[in-house]
Amino acid sequence: MQALRVESLSDDLTGVELVDHPMPTRQPGEVLVQVRAASLNFPDLLMTQGKYQFKPEPPFTSGLELAGEVVEADPGSAFKPGDKVIGGNKTGAFAEFARVPERGLSPLPAGMSFAQGAAMGAAYQTAYTGLVELCGLTEGQWVLVTGASGGVGLAAVDLAKALGARAIAATGVEDKRERIAQLYKPDAVILSEGRFREQVSEITDGALCNIVFDPVGGDVFDECTRCVSFAGKLVVVGFTSGRIAEIATNIPLIKGFSLVGLRAGEYARRFPERGSAINQAIAELAEAGRITPAIDRTLPLSRWREGFDAMANRDLVGKLVFEPGA
Repeated sequence: MQALRVESLSDDLTGVELVDHPMPTRQPGEVLVQVRAASLNFPDLLMTQGKYQFKPEPPFTSGLELAGEVVEADPGSAFKPGDKVIGGNKTGAFAEFARVPERGLSPLPAGMSFAQGAAMGAAYQTAYTGLVELCGLTEGQWVLVTGASGGVGLAAVDLAKALGARAIAATGVEDKRERIAQLYKPDAVILSEGRFREQVSEITDGALCNIVFDPVGGDVFDECTRCVSFAGKLVVVGFTSGRIAEIATNIPLIKGFSLVGLRAGEYARRFPERGSAINQAIAELAEAGRITPAIDRTLPLSRWREGFDAMANRDLVGKLVFEPGA
């Protein structure tokens, strides 16, 4: 089969190669899946450089999440050959076949394509875990989402609106504002440049935001500390800006807000019952048509370099999906 292998770590993807690779051998507790679609996530890029918190030893097959059809499972498994599934593991999705722990799979929501299913998993799990599970999002609250053109940011905007919150989407690229507005109709779309607190204050009539969801970090995080309301929550999702921000503890003390660290995958692994409940809630929203993942483009896996470059250059609005075997 074809698989995208990280043969060595590098800053410029020179250690990554699409190769002919032996089929994976399923172990007990795992499901063998024929991959129909696999979406690209920022951690996939970071892992090729050895810069993600999970650091697999090369060589390994890249790819966090997938959608496809079950080929083989344990006797008595919840899945059988031919079932359409979504899910994934820390690696292995960018290949024609993948072995996935059974607990890492869910049925493909009814009415969704494989591409949509692959685009939904990690992004919406992250958004739901952060906004609902950890922050208790309620109808009418103000939510500020930075990095709102990325897969996770867009998922957070989509989910916030679906659950009746008022969403401010923030992006660092002017050209992406109209596309974000068209996709999910947030209450406002702003540029996350300089002192954007004034814009947030004006939009919210001075109330600021009950929840600030920040996948960007760096200077944007610094300004986000000024945008969260008293008794609000500032969710640390990631550091796509490249700089891990620091905060003086007197700031959350004086402003009375909470810092919430978000690792959705680890949360689901440590609390599997809650992880299953989160996935079920997301599936119900998807099947009801209340949430829809945004796909920027779909590429054959042979054009993996184009996809990774688009991710690195921040050229995407939504998720990029690879189709192995296409």
